Amino acid sequence: MRSYGQYCSVAKALDVVGDRWTLLIVRELLSRGPCRYTDLRSGLPGIATNLLADRLRELEAAGLVEREDAPPPVATTLFRLTDRGAELAPVIDALGRWGVPLMRDHRADDAFRGQWLRLPVRMFLADHEPDRPASSIQIHAGDQAVVIDADAGRVSLRLGADPDADATVTGPPPRILALLSGSLDLADAEEQGLRVAGSHEAIRRVLPRAGTAAGEPEVTP
Repeated sequence: MRSYGQYCSVAKALDVVGDRWTLLIVRELLSRGPCRYTDLRSGLPGIATNLLADRLRELEAAGLVEREDAPPPVATTLFRLTDRGAELAPVIDALGRWGVPLMRDHRADDAFRGQWLRLPVRMFLADHEPDRPASSIQIHAGDQAVVIDADAGRVSLRLGADPDADATVTGPPPRILALLSGSLDLADAEEQGLRVAGSHEAIRRVLPRAGTAAGEPEVTP
């Protein structure tokens, strides 16, 4: 493993996680939890399979990733973060927040994966009506559906479709992100082509409200 050769904690940390793709591998394992090699590769469009294997070996050697054998019917090797690896979560969150203004630069060929909405959900959404029964919103913005749940004051995201969701929102990632960040209200988002089915109230329940996202940079579609 290459080293900066500097007695500095920042340099020492970058010796371990500073290579290209390394922090994105951590991002995927934080978003998905333990997962198969093929799932990791699917969440890292553009990575060569041999490079992914190399990076995983380096992360294992550094004590940030470990393998586990999943029981039947999966019966395959899963990769998961160790406790030390999971300590990188605030680093990923901070980088995500710092990168929000850069989301204005959207290219048509940019890849997008549904699980990448996990950070915007944590950053921008809140359950404004915690006394109401639980509700859910299905989002179609990338390769797969994800579901945003609001329940008893907590908002969370899970992977996969939910035919019983209270509402479904479908559209391109920039429009979805603009809606979730509060840069675009629901009515304007629909006027700009975002497709909404089901309960508008379930969607508004979690969207940023005036004064609740103060200081957060806008995400423009």
